[in-house]
Formats: sequence, C-alpha cells, structure tokens
Amino acid sequence: MPHEIGYTIDQLEVGMTRKFAKTITEADIVMFAGVSGDINSVHLNQKAAEKGMFGGRIAHGMLSAGLISACIANRLPGPGTVYLAQNLKFRAPVRPGDTVTATVSVRAIEHDKNRVSLETICDVDGKVVIEGEALVLAPKIMK
Repeated sequence: MPHEIGYTIDQLEVGMTRKFAKTITEADIVMFAGVSGDINSVHLNQKAAEKGMFGGRIAHGMLSAGLISACIANRLPGPGTVYLAQNLKFRAPVRPGDTVTATVSVRAIEHDKNRVSLETICDVDGKVVIEGEALVLAPKIMK
C-alpha cells in the first residue's frame, strides 16, 4: 500500500518507486506559456506547428518534466523534500490530451549527507518521453 504522506530518509529503500499521472490539457499548455514566457508557436499555434518537425502542436517539455517534481514533492520522498539537481533527456513529444505518467525510483541513498539519487521517467502509454536523474535532500522528520 503506498505511503501517502511521504518518507523520511530512514524509511527509504533502494528500488522504491512511486508514480504521478496527469492528462495535459489545452489550459495547462496556455497557462504554462503564460507563466514561463515560452510562447513558441510549436506549443500554441496549430497551423504553424503543422509545418514543423512534429506535424502539430506539442506540450512544453518542461511542463511534462514538472510532473517529476510533483511526484517527488508529493509521493517519493514526499513533503519536505528539497530538489538539488535534475538532468533530463527529452525522447518524444507530448501532445495536448496525452496522459503523462511520471515515475520516480530510488537509485541510491547517502544517509550521512541526507541525499537520495532518483531515476526519473515520464511516459505516455508506455512510451518514454523523458528520462533522467534527480538528486534530492530527503526529510529527516515528518511534520
């Protein structure tokens, strides 16, 4: 049964995995464009995007990558976690209406430094769209 309030450093184990899924909507893309300032036509203009390499509009890569942050913040390790680093490789586009599933898995734990290395993957219907690694500080106590 998933732990719903997160984990402290001493509760984590290598191999633990949690997921967070969200369907990317038109509103998500428009709001992300407004917040980030990324108004590239590949995200916002269907006619212009049809002429590009993806043959249509795609969601911002960082919008999909944000689901990794949600999974880390809310699921593993969970509340109180501090992001230190993230690397990402964008493998395939995400389109409006796609459901992106972010999966976070514990790779290594440095108890003396309170650090956790995580494998981070986003997929759409089983196809990897983003892969990477994160380094976080896990909480020592839950509040």
